[in-house]
Amino acid sequence: MITKEATAPAPAPARADHEPPRQAKKRRPAWDEVPRWQIYLPLGIYLVFTLIPFYWILLFALRPAGSTSLVPWPMTFEHFEKVWTDRSFGTFFENSVYVGLATLVMTTLVALAGGYALARFDFKIKRAFMLALLCSQFVPGALLLVPLFEIFAELQMINSLGSVIIAETVFQLPLSMILISNFIKNVPYSLEEAAWVDGCGRMRAFLVVVLPLLRPGLIAVGSFAFVHSWNHFLFALMFLNNQDKQTIPVGLNTLMSADSVDLGALAAGGIIAAVPVVLVFAFIQKWLITGFSAGAVKG
Repeated sequence: MITKEATAPAPAPARADHEPPRQAKKRRPAWDEVPRWQIYLPLGIYLVFTLIPFYWILLFALRPAGSTSLVPWPMTFEHFEKVWTDRSFGTFFENSVYVGLATLVMTTLVALAGGYALARFDFKIKRAFMLALLCSQFVPGALLLVPLFEIFAELQMINSLGSVIIAETVFQLPLSMILISNFIKNVPYSLEEAAWVDGCGRMRAFLVVVLPLLRPGLIAVGSFAFVHSWNHFLFALMFLNNQDKQTIPVGLNTLMSADSVDLGALAAGGIIAAVPVVLVFAFIQKWLITGFSAGAVKG
């Protein structure tokens, strides 16, 4: 009779005494576990370097003329009164607001129409047209001065705010159209098709369904066009001759002469020029970041 012997499992080999125990792999600290000083220190240094120029401008604008104090006390607003009344900054401000708002409206409307065509329609020269839009961003504005001046001279638009508005709009359209087209691509085409099934035409479907979803993109494009036209110096300098037609950047240039510079007046004018832009970005910051991030992603 053949019997099977029960076999016990082989014992595990004993670990050699000289083998060191394995150490657990160190885990990389997460973002919330990083010491706060490693975050706040570089941010604080960057903030100091950013705010010092602004404090210096406020110092020259608010302290009396001839003062060398590092604190604007006693505080005075004589420099603001001087540039607003004596240097016609009130007129410059009105002209800049008019140019900025007109450029915003024209750029947004034309870019909206062109961006929708690029996003929803296919045509033979679409790739070539997109390439031309991208290549136009490498052309500096100074190269456009001579042809634009000749065109506006033929149209008798020299020394007119309309010439600056058209030039700024043309200069802003390529980038604005690309952003709007990419933003429209992120809107599902099925939403428009559903509106067509419900009886809407293409225009009504665009206005009711697509346009409300483009608010962040429109705000981003419009704010970018407004700020660029507000700060642009070259077109206003070349196309506007009379003082009552000039904008704020050209007005700031008139505060500097070959012999001397009125630092107090120049600082006050710079603050007047910067405050509207700061306020605009403070109110639209959320929409601006959303619009640029969505428009920069290919749909």
